[in-house]
Amino acid sequence: MIMKKILVTGAAGFIGFHLSEALLKGGHAVVGIDNLSDYYDVRIKHKRLAILKKHKSFSFQKIDISKYGALEKLVTKEKPDEIVHLAAQAGVRYSLVNPWAYASANYLGTLNVFEAAKKLHMPRVVYASSSSVYGNNQKQPFEESDRTDTQISLYGATKRANELLAYSYHHLYKMEMIGLRFFTVYGPWSRPDMALFKFARRILEGKPIDLYNHGEMKRSFTYVSDVVAGIIGIIEKAPQGKNILYNLGGSEAVPLLRFVELIEKELGKKAEKNMMPLQAGDVPETIADYSLANRDFGYAPKISIEEGIAEFAKWLKENERFALSLKEPKQ
Repeated sequence: MIMKKILVTGAAGFIGFHLSEALLKGGHAVVGIDNLSDYYDVRIKHKRLAILKKHKSFSFQKIDISKYGALEKLVTKEKPDEIVHLAAQAGVRYSLVNPWAYASANYLGTLNVFEAAKKLHMPRVVYASSSSVYGNNQKQPFEESDRTDTQISLYGATKRANELLAYSYHHLYKMEMIGLRFFTVYGPWSRPDMALFKFARRILEGKPIDLYNHGEMKRSFTYVSDVVAGIIGIIEKAPQGKNILYNLGGSEAVPLLRFVELIEKELGKKAEKNMMPLQAGDVPETIADYSLANRDFGYAPKISIEEGIAEFAKWLKENERFALSLKEPKQ
């Protein structure tokens, strides 16, 4: 395999960190950028970066991608072989509180990344989308060809807008644009606002957990190493001038109550459950059909939900004091 210089936006984030680490271990050079936003406790981002900085072929710049000048300067200087754009303002619920953060990071930031790639005549950009783009779609499992014009969260709307931007850049400038619709990614070093981290932390602290839609939810939980393998599978292939979207999801639809049972088992402690109504912006089920990704680059999730939660629990126990000291994320 040819070794490349790869620019990863959001390198201090959950998926960005795991992708960067895998690329570095595979012999690639990684240029990481991140704005180190305080949406959740920035100390976990610094911990991730400290691990990446142990690699000589990793460099990092604190850059806000919503500011075009600094981004363009870096891309022009580094001349990466690939851009993997993962930086985003995450979270469905917080988008109801601070929609401007999503317009700035997700829409304007993505426009700036695409524009910088165009200026450098890059043949391809791989970028993160989300299962949230399926919105109020009632059909399961979700397929890439399904309608995505019934957005029920502002977060989902910005992610769908990114996909439309990508089509425009592909059409106008013949760049290959590959969008990845992630389905509930989880694993060690994950975001503290995500269900697994949040539930496990509260169970350890003896605090109740909130289960929305009275626990009647299903998700294609996707272990982070499976997502990373999918991204690497894409960038190992030569660009073919496509504009395409892929679902990257887990191999099974896991009921929320089963998810909680597995956390309880690994922590050896029962959860106190608050049964709550469905929240604005949430959908009861997000189940992935990933057959297109399997066909095109061999994507096939390998880590079962049992294995994945066990790995997260192991990490949490090894880092319990730090994990429990993190500030509550914005919600």
